[in-house]
Amino acid sequence: MPMSETSPSETNRLWEYVQSLSPEVVEELSRPSSPEARQVMERNIVGLLGHLPAEHFHVQITVDRENLGRLLASAMVSGYFLRNVEQRYILDHCLAAQESNPA
Repeated sequence: MPMSETSPSETNRLWEYVQSLSPEVVEELSRPSSPEARQVMERNIVGLLGHLPAEHFHVQITVDRENLGRLLASAMVSGYFLRNVEQRYILDHCLAAQESNPA
């Protein structure tokens, strides 16, 4: 079901899940595991929100609850995707290293 067709009860379940997370879990999930992952996430967020240099502009973003939920869902999906890509990269790198240095 596309996000625009999400029922209010499904949206509330996502919101309830996010609210149920402890601050420690949110902090852990929010922390990129590498500088490369941080850079990709920053680019993604800038792409979603737009970017104007802070030294020349005072940017303020206003959003309603529904669109904030969509933004959160998009960020979560991007984060999961990026984490899976990062894990795949690490696994491929380890396998390549093992193949080049057999014991």
